Amino acid sequence: MRMSERSSTPSISSAGNDARRQQPSADIAEFIRFCHHRRPVGWPEIYDEMCAVAARREFHGWGQDELAQRGVSFTLFEMPRLAAWVRYVVDDLPRGQMQPVSQHHPQPMAG
Repeated sequence: MRMSERSSTPSISSAGNDARRQQPSADIAEFIRFCHHRRPVGWPEIYDEMCAVAARREFHGWGQDELAQRGVSFTLFEMPRLAAWVRYVVDDLPRGQMQPVSQHHPQPMAG
């Protein structure tokens, strides 16, 4: 293919560059924070938690369809944007929120 015949479809790398310039909506930022609170890890580890939360509709009852209506897609093509959104939101969290949330509830010591 010659240069003049190049496809007008954006490449993965250009889609990734565009993603870095975008910011998630307030709803999506809240979804990311919700998932991060449940499993305080960064990208790509948080992806599994986001998929699980969507599959179980644990955030406002939203599944994949409702998240897709708000711009979240879990497809390979959309991953650069989702990764950029996660980094944007997680990097903005106070450092104290980056630590794992303990699931253990200590019992009072018998005195």
